[in-house]
Amino acid sequence: MVGKPGLDGHSNGAEQIAVRARDAGFEVVYQGIRLTPAQIVSAAVAEDVHAIGLSILSGSHMELVPDVQKAMDAAGIGDVPLIVGGIIPESDARKMEDAGVAAVFTPKDFGMTTIMDRIVDEIRKANHLTP
Repeated sequence: MVGKPGLDGHSNGAEQIAVRARDAGFEVVYQGIRLTPAQIVSAAVAEDVHAIGLSILSGSHMELVPDVQKAMDAAGIGDVPLIVGGIIPESDARKMEDAGVAAVFTPKDFGMTTIMDRIVDEIRKANHLTP
């Protein structure tokens, strides 16, 4: 699932990821922009997703990501890999990964195939599957 929480209206990156994931064989749920953490998690539960990808360009990642994680835990899907992409300083990316985010991608991570591979790796890891 790909979602854009917060007030950020720039959806190009999220849409590129969603299209590339679909092309790579993922079944993609794209919920659109300006979603609340509760809306994202509700859709993830309804769709029984294997990973949640957040695209955040608004600078609000340190507020929104923990809110999504709390909602995931409350909904019983805290074990689903949470992957974040956007304009994120390296120090914030490390903090998010330390707090349980499976992967963080920034504009320096532009290799779409590498990103798809990493998402698959995180889904496998979360489900205790061997590569």
